[in-house]
Amino acid sequence: MRTLVTGGAGFIGSNFVRHLVEQTDDEVVILDALTYAGSTENLDGALDHERHEFVEGDVRDEELVADLVADADAVVNFAAESHVDRSIDGSKPFVSTNVEGTRCLLDAARAADVDRFLQVSTDEVYGEVTDGKFAEGDPLDPRNPYAATKAGADHLALSYERTYDLPVVVTRSSNNYGPRQHREKLIPKFVTLAARGEPLPVYGDGSNVREWTYVEDNCRAIDLALREGEAGEVYNVGSGEERTNLEVTRAILDAVGASEELVEFVEDRPGHDQRYALETGKIERLGWAPEYAFEEGLERTVDHYLQR
Repeated sequence: MRTLVTGGAGFIGSNFVRHLVEQTDDEVVILDALTYAGSTENLDGALDHERHEFVEGDVRDEELVADLVADADAVVNFAAESHVDRSIDGSKPFVSTNVEGTRCLLDAARAADVDRFLQVSTDEVYGEVTDGKFAEGDPLDPRNPYAATKAGADHLALSYERTYDLPVVVTRSSNNYGPRQHREKLIPKFVTLAARGEPLPVYGDGSNVREWTYVEDNCRAIDLALREGEAGEVYNVGSGEERTNLEVTRAILDAVGASEELVEFVEDRPGHDQRYALETGKIERLGWAPEYAFEEGLERTVDHYLQR
């Protein structure tokens, strides 16, 4: 299979590309604009692989996208503006890349009659849940501009399956962590600050809960949904490893060997969801299960950033 991976130089995308070249026989083509969140350095070990091709470009470039999609059997769309705080400061690039970019890819996929289109999404589209877990059929209730644009892209992608019979599958994962994540994100940011002995800014009282999934586990789930998932379906991907932000912060300080005196509580950000949690029975019925406990994944992640 020839697979086009958009946003393949970003955090999850680059780990997925590495998964494809190491675990499958796919020919892999990356399309990435190499913005602040993407780097060819993330593709060490894959960039020069004989079954890999890298193309620098934008998912909103209709001519380029049409040419690349025409040669692909499958499209996996990771390309997105994904930093919530940046979306609060200004939503325009999020609407443009996350919604219009997805539209451009979908139109190209429809014209090329691709075998599969997988839209990579997030648990944030559901909003917050205080009790229980979100299932795939629950209403979407995004509470920040980033999540709203991802929800819009999900709806758009699924509409192409219903309107045009384009074989679309959507995956929605909980918070990912692991090597090669942008240092604005919580875990790499706090590892870096702790190693420098600088304050770790924790929003509010640190009680917000997230479900943490190691990136390699998510990549296996995405690949499974790509090959075995049913068109028109959404698959949640979560680990069951729930932690408050303060618990994660303390685990990082312990792993780095730094003092809890570095914790600094700061004003909470607008629209900060209290808790996310996902029901994952659908992807588990395809044969997936997480392999990494949070403690093991965090140890691997901290080691990666400390070595750099």
